[in-house]
Amino acid sequence: MADSWNKSYTLMHKNKPVAEIELDEATVSISAIGQVYAKQHVPVGIPVKKGKIDRAGLNEWWRGRAIPASRDGIKEALLELNLSATQKLLDKSYGLSLSDQYWIRPSASELKWNNINFFGNPFSEDVGNVLFGKGSSDAVSLVSPDNTSDGWLKKKWAVINGKRCLIKGGSGATRQEPYNEVIASKIMERLGIPHVPYTLIEQEDYPYSVCQNFITPQTELITAWYVMHTQQKPNHVSVYQHYVSCCEELGIPGIVKALDQMMVVDYLIANEDRHQNNFGVIRHAETLEWIGPAPIYDSGSSLWFSKPLGLIRADGKLTCKPFKPDHNEQIKLVTSFDWLDLSALDGIEEEVQDIFRDSLFVDEARCHAICQALRGRIERLQEIVYSRHSQSWVDDHSTDVKENIAYSGLQEEEDEWER
Repeated sequence: MADSWNKSYTLMHKNKPVAEIELDEATVSISAIGQVYAKQHVPVGIPVKKGKIDRAGLNEWWRGRAIPASRDGIKEALLELNLSATQKLLDKSYGLSLSDQYWIRPSASELKWNNINFFGNPFSEDVGNVLFGKGSSDAVSLVSPDNTSDGWLKKKWAVINGKRCLIKGGSGATRQEPYNEVIASKIMERLGIPHVPYTLIEQEDYPYSVCQNFITPQTELITAWYVMHTQQKPNHVSVYQHYVSCCEELGIPGIVKALDQMMVVDYLIANEDRHQNNFGVIRHAETLEWIGPAPIYDSGSSLWFSKPLGLIRADGKLTCKPFKPDHNEQIKLVTSFDWLDLSALDGIEEEVQDIFRDSLFVDEARCHAICQALRGRIERLQEIVYSRHSQSWVDDHSTDVKENIAYSGLQEEEDEWER
């Protein structure tokens, strides 16, 4: 099956062989798929028809594991690593990730998941340091979970006090995203919404957010994008309704309440980038049992992070995702506010001020504007809650978000629902 330009691998799910594949050495794309050993362990959302895996779908999944070409500083990093594309990093560490348990084992190899996975084994921070602009005069080790990290902001994995933690930077002049992650954590903690806690650190005067990995060696994250590919979406069904339907068909518990909570917090923090790859569900990697919705994570592109001071206001025009392009429309999808006590956010402004205090990037005027706008969002949501009982509303699919495109401008992906 193989030729001199291809390399043969077994796609693995922890210790279970899934399928034989070939990678083209030049493009690191999947050039052929051989025997399928475990159809039920094929990555979620990849079609399998008559025992054959859809190669285009598996290639999209494989390419999606690579660092996106839009990553801040990636061109410089590739020069440092002497690589032509981020996909070239994928096979350097067998495609291993800290978000799931898939990997590729070279054919005729005796490699075991227990001996190489990043959950229980050490890994190099060289790639992460290069991604952060820290060059190295020594040989760089490419055995790193950073090879499969997504998103457009600078980020790297590190072991802190024995825990696998993700360190993520900010963008633009205000570097506001790390602060926003911490503020969003505080809001969700007060409201009792399951979330990934973030803390703030400074390195060389720059702010970074830090969070512990919420995936374990037994679990894995399946993003909404792939959940929604388990069924074909009828044209008359909205994106929201389609996602709920897919989750219910798979037997994933608690999905409607989790979406209610996500849309509420995204309304409050004016989140502009809740695309379909930064929320999802968790399943057990061995039993394939669906555990439930993932805790809310990745909320940094919010709180008017890219807006100049004069445009930071509660009623300003904002981009919205993943279901509607307008927060005022998306919040109508919330099925119940019975769990929500907005009085729990009394005094949140003081916490926000504490988080921004001594920042070299967010000055007092910007902090004050953010606090005022956040209070305005809270008050606007309170009005929506009060008026809900006297209004009826139907989810109209014609007002849906049409593309799953992250803030970074990944237009080349063209992930259109109506294709």
